[in-house]
Amino acid sequence: MPPPDPQPRDRKLLLVVDAPSLLHRHHHARAHTRITDRSGRPAWALHGMLRQIIEAIEGFAPDAVVFGLDDRTASVRRDAYPDYKAGRSQKDTQLVDQLDRAGALLDALGLATVTPPGLEADDVNASGAAWARANDWNCVIITSDRDAFAHISDHTRVLRLIDGGINGSPLLTPKRLHAMYGVAAERYLEFAALRGDASDNLPGVPGIGEKTAAILLQHAGPMQTVWADIDHNDGHALVAALDSWAEETGSRRVGATVVRRLRAPGARERYDFNVRIMSGREDLDLGLTPDVPGSPGLLPLDLDRVSNVVGFLNVEATTALAVRVLSTDPASASWS
Repeated sequence: MPPPDPQPRDRKLLLVVDAPSLLHRHHHARAHTRITDRSGRPAWALHGMLRQIIEAIEGFAPDAVVFGLDDRTASVRRDAYPDYKAGRSQKDTQLVDQLDRAGALLDALGLATVTPPGLEADDVNASGAAWARANDWNCVIITSDRDAFAHISDHTRVLRLIDGGINGSPLLTPKRLHAMYGVAAERYLEFAALRGDASDNLPGVPGIGEKTAAILLQHAGPMQTVWADIDHNDGHALVAALDSWAEETGSRRVGATVVRRLRAPGARERYDFNVRIMSGREDLDLGLTPDVPGSPGLLPLDLDRVSNVVGFLNVEATTALAVRVLSTDPASASWS
């Protein structure tokens, strides 16, 4: 993780964990370990997820932790778009088993879990960021999914897990996100809707790739203004803004081409549809009650529960780490 800011944080911290994202990663990365729990069932993905989150808790010292889970029985997004996430390979049965057991494991520990009916962990990420903003907390979302970038703000960072684990993964702030994509954090959803998302089988607006989307939003956005100019001014202001950028930078003029592509049949409908599918629900009840000591999600956790539940995963070193980190008051940490 990047070095912390020199000043201590002045808000409490909520850690929001995209549990399915971590379980998928650890299932594939740790299958060779063949770790089983004390009942003999596969546990390498569960162990990897929990170990990584314990390390994150030690590093970030959050005041509360919420795990988002997918509803694996229904999907409002798939109902609206049957091809949603189509093309992904069928899940291994040992992964499915661990996905199904994750909620019970985390609940037994005393951590908060949310499985929103018909929705996904992505929606818990969105609601966690909204909860933090409404309650003047900071928030760190831990995920490997780019969808969470739409929630980055001065209250919320995203730790995007990559192969380097917790310590080797980037902690994305508005400034770092802009450096990566050339897009302001508050415009990321619009950027993604224009570009599309191949991992969810969502095509973008034809002819508007990642580079063009970033230029459009930086020099002529937001999209509400862009669509209004196309609808009421034939896109003249949009062309002028993009051609002015081209002149200043010595780049090829793209204004007329971008307008033509945005005016093409189905372009607006594709953009609007992507926004609807990609938008996370911000109104979920996370069940957090910070004013009630010992309620789910609040740290520290009960020592005996930690010892028994983590011990069931049958990895002594992780049990010892969990007891030390989860059952003691979090140390003061900086907001980075």
